[in-house]
Amino acid sequence: MNFKSLPQLLDYFREEKTCIEYYEKIRWNGKPVCPHCDSEKVYKTNRGYRCANKECQKKFTVKVGTIFENSKLPFRIWFAAIYLATTHKKGISSVQLAIDLGITQKTAWFVLHRIREMLKDKSPQMLGENNMVEVDEAYIGGKEKNKHISKRRSLEDKNVTNEGKPYKEKKIIVGLIERNGNVVLKHVPKADANNMVAFINKHVPAGSTVYSDEAKVYSKLHKTYTHDNVKHSLNIYVDGNVHTNTIENFWSVLKRGLYGIYHQVSDKHVSRYLDEYAARFNTRTLSSQERFDKFLVDSESVLTYNELTQADL
Repeated sequence: MNFKSLPQLLDYFREEKTCIEYYEKIRWNGKPVCPHCDSEKVYKTNRGYRCANKECQKKFTVKVGTIFENSKLPFRIWFAAIYLATTHKKGISSVQLAIDLGITQKTAWFVLHRIREMLKDKSPQMLGENNMVEVDEAYIGGKEKNKHISKRRSLEDKNVTNEGKPYKEKKIIVGLIERNGNVVLKHVPKADANNMVAFINKHVPAGSTVYSDEAKVYSKLHKTYTHDNVKHSLNIYVDGNVHTNTIENFWSVLKRGLYGIYHQVSDKHVSRYLDEYAARFNTRTLSSQERFDKFLVDSESVLTYNELTQADL
C-alpha cells in the first residue's frame, strides 16, 4: 500500500478485516500480545484473541489498550479521521469531520480528542544538539477591541469585566523550535522566568545556541547557553543568524488554525491542540503513509469520554 490521498486510503481499507490485519501488523508485528498482562501466549477466537496465561485468561482484540478501545466505529472511519486530522495543515473541526464521515458532531469531537491523545509526544524531545534553537511565547485569545463590551476588561478594575465577571487572561504558549527541526510547545500559567527557563532546560541541552527576543524572562539564559536576542523594540528583526522568524512563522499557522478552524479552545484542552499542531509540524517531511503508520504505532493510549469531560463537573 502506498496511498497519497483519502480515496486511495479508503479504497485499500474497504473491508474491516483488512483494517484489523493492517493494525495488528503495525501494533504487534504478527505476534499478538495480551494487553492485560503482556503475555505472548495467546490463541485466536471467533472475535479476537484470548490470553493463555492461567492467571489472566482474558479475551481481547487489537483495539484493547489503544485509542480505539470500546469504540463502535469501524476502523475504516477511524483511519479516515486520522488521515484528515493529520494532513490538514491547520486542523479540521468536529463539525466538518462529522459531515465528511457521516457521524455525529459529538462523536467526531470525541474521535478528534482521542487522535490528539495518540499525537502526544511520548518522551521529551531534546533540541539544539546539532542546530540553533529559537524560543518565543505566543498569546492566544481575542483582542480587547474585538470583544463584546460585556467581555472587555473593566477600566476601573483590571481583574473584572464590565458585567462584574472575572476577567480571563489570554493563554500563554511557550515554544521552542530547532531550525530545520522540530517544535515543542507548552501552555504555561505565567510568562515568568521560572516557567520559561525550566521549559528550556528540559528540552535544550546546556551549551546549545538559543535565540530569543529581548524579553527580560530570557535574560539569564547566557548562564547555561550561548544566547543572543534580536531587538524587536528597535524594529530589528534579523541580525545575522540572530532572529526568531522560524518560531514566528509557526505561530502564524497555529493562530490561524485555532482562530479560523476551532475559533476558541478551553484552558483544560489547549494542551491537546498544541500536541496536534506540534505533531503535524514535526512529521511534515514524511509521506502520507509514513505519517499514518507512525501515528498508529503511537496509538497505545486509552482515553475515555468521562476522563475527557470530567473537568466540566
